[in-house]
Amino acid sequence: MINISVICPILNEEKYIKGCIESLLKQDYPTEQLEIIFIDGCSSDNTLKVIQSYTEKYEFIKLLSNPKKHVPAALNIGIKNSSGEYIARIDAHSNYPSNYLSKLYSLSKQFDIDNIGGVLNTKPCNSTITAHTIAYALSSQFGMGNSYFRVGVNNIRKVDTVPFGFFKRNIFDKIGLFDEDLIRNQDDEFNSRIIKHGGNIYLAPDIIIDYYPRDSIKKTCSMFYQYGLFKPLVNLKLKTTTSFRQLIPPTFVLGLILGLVLSFTNPIFLYLYISCIFIYLSLALLVSIKAHIKNKKNYIFLPLIFLCIHLSYGSGYLIGIMKIIFNKKFHVKNKR
Repeated sequence: MINISVICPILNEEKYIKGCIESLLKQDYPTEQLEIIFIDGCSSDNTLKVIQSYTEKYEFIKLLSNPKKHVPAALNIGIKNSSGEYIARIDAHSNYPSNYLSKLYSLSKQFDIDNIGGVLNTKPCNSTITAHTIAYALSSQFGMGNSYFRVGVNNIRKVDTVPFGFFKRNIFDKIGLFDEDLIRNQDDEFNSRIIKHGGNIYLAPDIIIDYYPRDSIKKTCSMFYQYGLFKPLVNLKLKTTTSFRQLIPPTFVLGLILGLVLSFTNPIFLYLYISCIFIYLSLALLVSIKAHIKNKKNYIFLPLIFLCIHLSYGSGYLIGIMKIIFNKKFHVKNKR
């Protein structure tokens, strides 16, 4: 009997897939009660070769195809082709502790939880200054606000979303599958649906996932732009409003645009505009200095990365609103 089905969307993950699989093979959960399903979105690198080398050795590891290429389609293919009582949705660019599945399974049973997840330990994907700085920015409150699964919590608690997720299978019967219109933010929308239908979501602080983010500022900006872009569509579908935390970046971007325009009309606006920019950069620099003192690493690019993240998410959000207003199609390039 299969108790847990692990589903993992993949696309060109040759750099991370072996580490991910090896961490799954080290799980202390019985393999006879487990299946691991990889859903490939037409990878063009060596990802498939790596996975096939494992499917030949382990019957419980399976490989499926995702012709639509996007993550929500992959998740739905995985769910439809799985048989477990619980669905563990994972990402390939992460490594999981040996008790990951057993702990989530135990907590879900104990507290009757619809979806539960752990905390991300964001690690640099290489040894460069940029990679270390990106990893720190994605774990910082200044960069991420009160995103609990990124900055951490002290005790198990109810939250509005978790990374990846460990779901009761019947939750998909109750509220449906992942929304394939949402190339990004499908997790947020699905988790919001769980709560909207009376379900619960918990974050477990003692389950730590090693997560490897994008390896360049350009890719990081693209990712956060896409998160911002699809957030208004999520809110429209759910008929909900955005949280205060998620409104800060678009408000910041809008303020920069309006402030620049107004600064040409009156010197007072110019002084206010310069003062606001100075305060933001001073705070970003202060965080960078504290990070350097604490970790003894060079975070010279940290203020720049903070700014890029906030501008990318904020501009994406504003463009998302404009697309809704003018009934334009949401589209992004699907590459890591």
